[in-house]
Amino acid sequence: MTHRKSHNASARFAIKRSENRWLKGTQGHKLLGLSALMLAICSSVTWASDNAVNPIPPTNTCYVEGVSDRLNCGFVTVPENPNKPDGEQIQVHYVVLPAVKNVNHEEALLAIAGGPGQSAIDNAASFDSMLNKVRQQRDILLIDQRGTGRSNVLNCDAGPQSPLSFDDDNVDTLAEAQKCRDQFPDTDVTQYGSLNAVKDFEAVRAHLGYKKLHLYGISYGTRMAQLYMRLYPEHLATVTLDGIVPMQQSVLEIGSAIERGFDLLFKDCQETAACHAEFPELKAEFDQVVARLTEGPVMEQVHDPVTGEKSLLTLTRAKFYGAIRMALYQTNVRALVPHAIHQAAKENYQPLLGLYALTTDGAGMAMGMHASVVCGEDIHRITPAMREQAKTSYVGKTMLESLEASCSVWKVPPVDASFSEPIKSDIPTLLLSGEIDPATPPSWGELAMEKLTNAKHFVAPYATHGVAYQSCANNLVAELVRTGSVKDLDGECLKKDVRRSFYLNASSVEPLATEDATHSSKDKPSTGAKE
Repeated sequence: MTHRKSHNASARFAIKRSENRWLKGTQGHKLLGLSALMLAICSSVTWASDNAVNPIPPTNTCYVEGVSDRLNCGFVTVPENPNKPDGEQIQVHYVVLPAVKNVNHEEALLAIAGGPGQSAIDNAASFDSMLNKVRQQRDILLIDQRGTGRSNVLNCDAGPQSPLSFDDDNVDTLAEAQKCRDQFPDTDVTQYGSLNAVKDFEAVRAHLGYKKLHLYGISYGTRMAQLYMRLYPEHLATVTLDGIVPMQQSVLEIGSAIERGFDLLFKDCQETAACHAEFPELKAEFDQVVARLTEGPVMEQVHDPVTGEKSLLTLTRAKFYGAIRMALYQTNVRALVPHAIHQAAKENYQPLLGLYALTTDGAGMAMGMHASVVCGEDIHRITPAMREQAKTSYVGKTMLESLEASCSVWKVPPVDASFSEPIKSDIPTLLLSGEIDPATPPSWGELAMEKLTNAKHFVAPYATHGVAYQSCANNLVAELVRTGSVKDLDGECLKKDVRRSFYLNASSVEPLATEDATHSSKDKPSTGAKE
């Protein structure tokens, strides 16, 4: 599961201009048949072990996009295969956002990105903003997990074809997976799973000399945090799991979570007076678009998001589902979805492309690393019941078929059955779930709580994915780090409605004025819209 960067103003701008032009954005590629549906330095140290490692202070500085401060940066060198310590070596890169007041120099908060496949360092600005209060007194540590970002990234180049024209409903997933695998002829892709990555994280901790870490994991990063709890509990002070993937759950269960997210959107619009009045048949219109695209893709000329030139659009079911699904990750973008669906039903696809523009970077995921994780840790957990359930969902069916084809090429052996056991721990742990999360529903958080004896699980009723990014939960994280206890954490503030009013047209949350209206609708309140 991915974690999405904020697309606040840019998403709204996309829809406002959508009637005549598509938002200019970043070009990306569809890799392994999945991306539309998803899911300067010179220090080194050997692999961390139970033996003491002498701390090496950072000697290099760097800057990262979106953060104005000069940061500490470096890497550790570890064996690609821990069972072959003298074999191939890889670099695992890190960045430290130094504390404003360095009064707790023996502690840091390790923020772990989602995906699997996202770079923590590339998300530094988002982490810095959300963890601002934590950073007042503790360093924020970011590590590019092996296979991502700067750490021997396993990213697949799909070639020059535009994501606009690409027909992903008719892709040969097996052939695409083989093309991707062939780009890493000297890489042992079986070594890029979560267990080896946690050992890398521990190597970085030892390298930097931190005695204790506070963990914050989001989405797939919660799996990494839980494994850290299992393997190195003595080095952890507190843990926050945001958008939780319990160890007992295969990430392939996300298909049903996505369908739940769609249903909650339709329900929310129906129960909001202004949205229901403007889009009374939203679910039927969604089904209408799906039925049309099931017969074949829509092909028409649109403005290319990079060049602004006219370009061929091939709008497929996968692109439609992918654009809507990823828009549900954030409340401000979710507010645009009913209008986009309504216009698509009227065969005006420009508003939809405003949403699709936000997905063309594949959420910044290294799809090779993604496959290494999912093929080793999740695909073997598919049960007959899950297969039957997947048949009822286009998203679930497509995701399962794509992953099985990809994993037949990746050939990653399955992890031991003990990998899926619930985490047993008394480490102070805060769990955060968004009620309208389209990826990791609250029930997943309850499952993760099974053997956590010193934990609290808060459900934010109006939050989507990444509760700490869109509510007061970032203050709860800071309080947990400050006190080291969940005892007095109070989630009452999470009840504040953080949703955005649904956009009723391309420009406004207000109904458009009728021809005989004596006053502009802009002067009237939006009945039933959420503020």
